[in-house]
Amino acid sequence: MSDDMNQFLVHKTWAVVGVSNNQEKFGYKVYAKLKNAGYSVYAINPGLESIDGDPCYSSLATLPSKPDAVSVVVPPKITEQVIRDCIDLGITRVWMQPGSENDEAIRNGKEHGITVIHNQCVLLHT
Repeated sequence: MSDDMNQFLVHKTWAVVGVSNNQEKFGYKVYAKLKNAGYSVYAINPGLESIDGDPCYSSLATLPSKPDAVSVVVPPKITEQVIRDCIDLGITRVWMQPGSENDEAIRNGKEHGITVIHNQCVLLHT
């Protein structure tokens, strides 16, 4: 496991952008795995009010506090906006799940001091 991954995993407050109520989807699997591993996890999906009894937020900007890390489980085009939101909010760690990666978002994030992990699934490392 890389040093960047280790630096992510020591932080205990995460947000999962693209969470789903469908237990077969990766948005749900990532959220549930992080919670079950003892992390404090915010769920983000503007189309949901709650997941597993926990509140679901419409965006990173609506969270009650800033997460230490963000896991992105959305289509690549939406990932670009997620990175812009992270830049605006001062979030410095973004883990793009396979299928959410976007070259422009990766470049933009790195140019703004965000540590970006991509081509790796957080499910394999938690």
